[in-house]
Amino acid sequence: MPSASAAPRRPPRRPATTRVFPERSAAATSAAWPAPRALGVVLFWLLLVGFSRAAARDGAPPARPVLSVAAASDLVYCLSALHADFTRQPGTVPVTLVTGSSGNFFAQIKHGAPFDVFLSADIDYPRALVAAGLAEASSLTPYAVGRLVLWTTRADLDLASVPAVVGDARVKKFAIANPAHAPYGRAAAQALGKLGLSAAAAPKLVLGENIAQAAQFVQTGAADAGLVALSLVLAPVLRDTGRWVELPASLHAPLEQAAVLTTRGAANPAAVRYLAFLRSPAARATFERFGFSLPPESRP
Repeated sequence: MPSASAAPRRPPRRPATTRVFPERSAAATSAAWPAPRALGVVLFWLLLVGFSRAAARDGAPPARPVLSVAAASDLVYCLSALHADFTRQPGTVPVTLVTGSSGNFFAQIKHGAPFDVFLSADIDYPRALVAAGLAEASSLTPYAVGRLVLWTTRADLDLASVPAVVGDARVKKFAIANPAHAPYGRAAAQALGKLGLSAAAAPKLVLGENIAQAAQFVQTGAADAGLVALSLVLAPVLRDTGRWVELPASLHAPLEQAAVLTTRGAANPAAVRYLAFLRSPAARATFERFGFSLPPESRP
């Protein structure tokens, strides 16, 4: 597919949102944590470890334990609800959450980013970390199947079909996530290709660093319409914004999503409890409420 044009009124690239739960405010749409900025986050954690060791040598109490989670940005709102439930359980620790594109997190973990749990919008990324010896094989947990929708905030557009929207002369900008590293972007590109729209859409494409940023383009009017995650448009903060229609799943490869413990996380009891929580009936109900399809409770 030809390269996309630059986004109008596109906000400056920001690092991924880092959030510590519990907190009262609703989740905010986050931009990706770009790979070049991973070093800054890694340095932060290295400094934290250094300070903890120095404090231990000086007889001070060790730093409070935390659980570090890297998650695909289609989960940014869903995880607010999940973490509110998780942190109410006895013995839990604060959860530090960073959301962004699955492909970027995969690259960052390969280069030493200190995450305990990785929630990916593409199951192949956790599988690759397991194959590389960077994640615990027995912990691989499919948790959801993503769904792709056509979304617009414009009342004058006919959502009868994707071809009708892409071909509408009033649609100047059409948002998808970057297919190079965002699973929803790859699914969107596949759908456009199967519909024979790759060439027609190419000059209109605006690429978000992740699916949350693609949705942000549509929400703010920087794009006239776009292909985004159902989990985002069903979030309470966006539920009454614009109109959407779901794309047939046959237009793209399944968006099978999975979590995995990194080798660091396998040694963190809080991470083990967190992964068990993701398998619980309560967590599965939350995923379903945010528009995800559910995988079987157990699979090979």
